[in-house]
Amino acid sequence: MGATPSPPNGLSLRRYGASRGSHSHDHFQVLIGLDGVLDLEVEGRGRRVGAGEGWVVTPGDRHDFESRNGSRCLILDTTQDLWAQCAGRAPLAPQLPALARYLALCVSEPETSPSALHHAPALLLDAWGPAVPNGRRRAIDWQGLSDWARSRWHRPLGVADLAAVVCLSPSQFAQRCRDEQGMSAMRWLRAQRLLHARQLRDRGIGVAEAARRTGYRSPSALTAAMRRSVDGD
Repeated sequence: MGATPSPPNGLSLRRYGASRGSHSHDHFQVLIGLDGVLDLEVEGRGRRVGAGEGWVVTPGDRHDFESRNGSRCLILDTTQDLWAQCAGRAPLAPQLPALARYLALCVSEPETSPSALHHAPALLLDAWGPAVPNGRRRAIDWQGLSDWARSRWHRPLGVADLAAVVCLSPSQFAQRCRDEQGMSAMRWLRAQRLLHARQLRDRGIGVAEAARRTGYRSPSALTAAMRRSVDGD
């Protein structure tokens, strides 16, 4: 293998050769072929990953690997539990090869595409297609997500940013928000920001400072948002 494995929750490019390797790890490993063919044996079962194909190795699975003629793969090491729904099946989306090639370029030049790398786990998860109907869904830690947003009011946040944190596609996250919170994702985000601002005001912090800490463009913008909330708009 031509590269040291990256830490969990990271993308990397790896080259495999004729030298046989074998190991296991405590996180999910998502493999997408870019060039050549990688021969895998996962817990005694054989699998070949060619260009544009993918496979998910689950935590703890011993896997052997070799590529007689050499191969190159895009690898995602991740601790996100949602990948469990993808284990044992190939990706469904026909656009996966193009997505993998694009992300491979982003890995090669990370300074030019930080946004793409940030959203890569959610994009790849979406490419595997929907989970089995009626399958168990990993719960979203809404309070944890709110805490994450609170530390980032200084920059614009959108649905894609929230979705990436919980390793969902933007459309999946938007639907989960409607189902579980009874509102759109952006309305939920605005509500969290306003709640934080109210808590700061309740602690005696001035409106200007509360607006600055929660990302409102001006004290008057915060005051107007609080008034609309009271009026029920």
